[in-house]
Amino acid sequence: LEGDEGADRAERAQGYKKILAHLPFHLNCPRVPTQKGSPLLMHTFSVSFCPSTFSNAAPCSTNFTSPGGYIETPQQARSRYNTDVDCTYTVTVYMGYGVEIQVMNVSLAEGDVVRFEDLAGREPSVLANESILLKGLVVRSWSNQISIHFRSRQPQSSSLLLRYQAFVLSCNFPDRPAYGDVSVTSLHAGGEAYFYCFNGYQLQGPSTLTCRNATTPYWSGKVPRCLVACGGMVKNATLGRIVSPGFPGNYSNNLTCHWVLEAPEGQRLHVHFEKVALAEDDDRSVPVNSLSGRYYTLISHLMFKETVGEAQSVSSQCIAIRYEAFAAGHCYEPFVKYGNFTTTDSTYAVGTVMEFTCDPGYPLEQGSVIIECMDPSNPQWNETEPACRAVCSGEITDSAGVVLSPNWPEAYDKGQDCIWGIHVEEDKRIMLDIQVLHMGKNDLLTFYDGDDLTAKILGQYSGSRPRFKLYTSMADVTIQFQSDPATNIYGYNNGFVVHFFEVPRNDTCSELPEISNGWKTTSHPDLVHGTLVTYQCYPGFEVVGTEMLMCQWDLTWSGDLPSCERVLSCPDPGTVEHSRRVMSGPRLIVGSTVQYICNKGYSLSGNSLLSCYHRDSTGPKWSEKLPKCIPDSYEPCRNPGTPPYTIQSSEKHVYQAGETVRFSCMSGYELQGEPVLRCVPRHPSKWSHPPPLCKGRLCVLQCS
Repeated sequence: LEGDEGADRAERAQGYKKILAHLPFHLNCPRVPTQKGSPLLMHTFSVSFCPSTFSNAAPCSTNFTSPGGYIETPQQARSRYNTDVDCTYTVTVYMGYGVEIQVMNVSLAEGDVVRFEDLAGREPSVLANESILLKGLVVRSWSNQISIHFRSRQPQSSSLLLRYQAFVLSCNFPDRPAYGDVSVTSLHAGGEAYFYCFNGYQLQGPSTLTCRNATTPYWSGKVPRCLVACGGMVKNATLGRIVSPGFPGNYSNNLTCHWVLEAPEGQRLHVHFEKVALAEDDDRSVPVNSLSGRYYTLISHLMFKETVGEAQSVSSQCIAIRYEAFAAGHCYEPFVKYGNFTTTDSTYAVGTVMEFTCDPGYPLEQGSVIIECMDPSNPQWNETEPACRAVCSGEITDSAGVVLSPNWPEAYDKGQDCIWGIHVEEDKRIMLDIQVLHMGKNDLLTFYDGDDLTAKILGQYSGSRPRFKLYTSMADVTIQFQSDPATNIYGYNNGFVVHFFEVPRNDTCSELPEISNGWKTTSHPDLVHGTLVTYQCYPGFEVVGTEMLMCQWDLTWSGDLPSCERVLSCPDPGTVEHSRRVMSGPRLIVGSTVQYICNKGYSLSGNSLLSCYHRDSTGPKWSEKLPKCIPDSYEPCRNPGTPPYTIQSSEKHVYQAGETVRFSCMSGYELQGEPVLRCVPRHPSKWSHPPPLCKGRLCVLQCS
């Protein structure tokens, strides 16, 4: 106001005060006594920033609880002034739901800070920050609460528009127990996981876990384990397996295990030794020639098995025995590990002829390829069934196949020197797909680009490596494996698995075959690099595997050939609000049912029982639509009244069943009784408690 005089000075000062009244500042001015008509003097004043003086600005930090909406920052009223902005927005949805945030628009100035955090744990977890913030970015929380922190020194040149919505959270897929498996009805809250063990193993822990609703959904317990029991009694033994504790690893020391098998009445038992590896001097098995019993007779002299382990550490010691019951007048069903067979009679009556084959990589050893069930008085096979075993060395002329380390999947022996030769047509080449390579560091696997050990080396490997591929320039390849004579390798799946394929030598990928119950479409007729082949299935079938394959630079396809498998189960029909469901089994196969039962206070609308059926080519479907659970109608509660000195949160004449009313006291009075009353649905409905009372507090005044 310097330079202003008289009334003009006073008028100008009043105008400045009106302008400053609308700015986010406090004016602290000393009072100066003046006489009427004298000029207004303002000696000093101080200015302090005060964001709360905005009369038209929305709060900077806000909590959002709706299932969806928009967040804009900074607010227009705040960003029109050149002041710092530091805002935190919190979005909270119902338990069992997460928050999905999509960046609709973003414009940040240098130095701006934006941080998205999940608030479920003890400490917030950062989900994203300004370094990756782009339009269209989607951020999902792990729990039902997320926060957005925005800080800017230049809010007038910054803007951020977000859209949020709730989505259903789910439990992680549970781990599969070793030597077992798991099936899951749903990963959402209420879904169940069912666990079971393979033959020879017993489940330790809960067989069923439930996905529980929480801030972050979780399974109701720990994943069970599949363990081997030391001995036991098996009644009505039809088909199964006995393995030593710790199988396929070594059994422990100082064990005495007894197994007794009891076949159904009138049937006999066949025992097949898959593997018996005992310490030479310290462990023993005790066979028993016969056991008298009500329900079984024996074909094998070994019915009672005892395994004794002394206190000496040995390697690769384990037992695996397969048992099977069969009817009188028939032969037992043969068993070939790593192989299969065809038969002329599935009941294995006298005269049945069987032919055996081995899985790829397992040549057929010992025994006969074809056997026959003979002797009506005492039926038995005329030859022992053969064995399929991964061997050391071999000559292979097939167009595709597998080369396995000796004894795979069991450990190979020390001091081995094995050579395999693979030969294809002269105008073809060989692609080697080394899917497993897990050997000792002193063991050696060598690939030669030719038909002998003098050819160029394609690669030489030891130890462990992830999956990789090699390509020959010749029509032959030689594989040599040498194991260290001084080192033992223990355990399953130690060794190598090499798949080989005959491939063309030109600049195109090999022709892909058609698939059953489906068809393929090709983007280019010549299958050159970049060609896409898409597989699709007929109605009622679904693609298993990768449906789209691409011809890569190395002239191989980007994935394995898919297949079309019939859809044998219905999709999960889902849950009905305010109800529970009862399933006929753990899997929703054709013929299974799902029944919905409404909670107390709700009535069913629609069919309660849904059946999975398959009548046409479209695949399995549910017989009915999902029902609904509708709340029952109850008489309302009348207003409970307002005792003296009490205050009702909402005064209404009547309250519907399930509604609540809250009481509080006037100042100076203390509430005695239940503060919240609920209208309990009945016929007639009534309040859960009598209204509370408010009594005066005892006050003590101290006078100085």
